[in-house]
Amino acid sequence: MQRKPQEAPKTSNPQLPWEGHRQRLREKFNQSGLAAFLDYEIVELLLTLGGTRGDCKPQAKEAIKRFKTLRGVLAASSEELQEIKGIGPANAFAIKLIQELSQKFLEEQILDKPYCKSSKEVFDYLYLSMRDLKKETFKVMFLNAQNQVIAVENLFEGTLTASAVYPREIIEKAIKYNAAALIFVHNHPAGNPEPSKTINK
Repeated sequence: MQRKPQEAPKTSNPQLPWEGHRQRLREKFNQSGLAAFLDYEIVELLLTLGGTRGDCKPQAKEAIKRFKTLRGVLAASSEELQEIKGIGPANAFAIKLIQELSQKFLEEQILDKPYCKSSKEVFDYLYLSMRDLKKETFKVMFLNAQNQVIAVENLFEGTLTASAVYPREIIEKAIKYNAAALIFVHNHPAGNPEPSKTINK
C-alpha cells in the first residue's frame, strides 16, 4: 500500500504591511529620535501605543488636518480625539498620557533648581503647560530663600476672557510651602494681549 506524502507544515501568515511599517517607524525613532519625523508620523507612532491593530496613518493624517498641528493634537481632549473614526479610548489615552508625562518631566526639571540659573527651563515648562489651555488660568510658582522652585500650582481658573484671583488663598499656599518668593503666571487663551478682567477677592 502506497503511503501518501506528508503535507508540508503550515507556516504562519506573512507579516502584514502595516506591521512592517510600524517596525520601521520604531527603528527610525531609535536611530534619530523625532527629528526626522513629520507631524503626522509622530501622531501615528503615538496611536500605535494604544494597541490598535491595522494602519494608523489615515487617522494620524486626519488628526493633523483637524487640529492643524501636532501641538493641537496633543492639546485636544479625549472626546475630541475619539470623534475621528478609528481613534478609540485606548488611542486617546496614549496621546493624553504622553502630553501629561511631558509636562510632568519639565516640572520635575525645574523643582529644586536655582531659578536664576535655569530660566529657560522655567519658560519651557510654563510654555508647554499653559499654551494650549482653553481658559484663563492663574498659576503660582513658589520659591524658597535660595530662589529654588519648591512647588507649582494652578490656583484659579476662569473663562476664555476673564479670571478670578483670591489673594487670601495665595497667602495660605505660600505659608503652607514656607515660600520666600512667588512667581505669578497668567495666560490669555483668547489671544488678546490686553489685560483681562481680573476679579480680586
